[in-house]
Amino acid sequence: MRIALDHKLLASDWGIHFMKGLAQEATGLKFMDHSVAWDAQPGLVTAANAGVPSLFTTFVDPKIIEVAVAPTKAAELYGETKKGTWIDDTALFLMAERTGETASYDDFSQDGVSNANINYPQRQSYHYQTNTRWGERQVERAAASKIDWANQVNMGSVLALKKQENYFYLYGVAGLQSYGGTNDPSLPAPIAPTSSWFGASASVIYGDVLRLVQQLIAQYNGLIDVEHPMTMGISPGNKTNFNNTNLYNVNVMTQLLTNFPNMKFVTVPEFAINGGGNVAAGLELVQLIAGPVEGQNTCESAFTEKMRSHAIVAKTTSWEQKKSQGTWGTIIYRPVGIASMYGA
Repeated sequence: MRIALDHKLLASDWGIHFMKGLAQEATGLKFMDHSVAWDAQPGLVTAANAGVPSLFTTFVDPKIIEVAVAPTKAAELYGETKKGTWIDDTALFLMAERTGETASYDDFSQDGVSNANINYPQRQSYHYQTNTRWGERQVERAAASKIDWANQVNMGSVLALKKQENYFYLYGVAGLQSYGGTNDPSLPAPIAPTSSWFGASASVIYGDVLRLVQQLIAQYNGLIDVEHPMTMGISPGNKTNFNNTNLYNVNVMTQLLTNFPNMKFVTVPEFAINGGGNVAAGLELVQLIAGPVEGQNTCESAFTEKMRSHAIVAKTTSWEQKKSQGTWGTIIYRPVGIASMYGA
């Protein structure tokens, strides 16, 4: 018992805990503090509490979960290139059409003439911008919660420009000679599907794709055939219809890759017009684009500046920066190289 009492005194007076099990023998014993009067225990001055602030028991995961946004696929579908610089307002293209006629030969005849016709189609550029701002206190407060605020706002500006660029590649710029891959006035008229591909049989879907290929071959007047490289632009939802199988349990995709071995597919969310097949009266756009013919691409999305980061402006306790881009829209060199189907 004496050892147990000594252990209790060591613990209460000096904070020394030794051979804790022995102290259990003194359970229930109460020792008085000899430095104070041995009278009644005084009441609490502070509020009674048996917990800690939740802040000290909250775990903050350092991984930042980014909100998902729709992909930008126009450049992948149409191809992409740089044309000019950000000081250029107009792009001039040289288009040559060779002509000629023959006549029966005669030593003294000058009949039969060959010639060429030159056109100079033009496109206009459009430049756009966005600004980012971050403050000194704002950055430090965000850092306290493990957020790199300056990096986040700058990544936001990159995304904003990229989404806008994708829009111009698809639809061009209103009021300018800048068109997109879906609305260039030189594009051949789209053909109509047999029916909506949502809920259609595999034979109907394959038959519509076959008509689209035939339309492209006819537009190119035989310069391409079924083995020529071609890229199909289709919405992600509509592409799932290629999983439909026929009576022989062969799906549409297998048939396409068997019969058109050089056909590629690019899913473009914007081709689900008005929700596509997911809503009543929805529409779908499908485009089939021929690969290069005689070294000439069918089309290219073009930019003057992919990303121009301007000078960072330092204020008293904040910073600002402008970023800009420039676009020509999508330049279609040979409209006959694109066949479209609207309403699939």
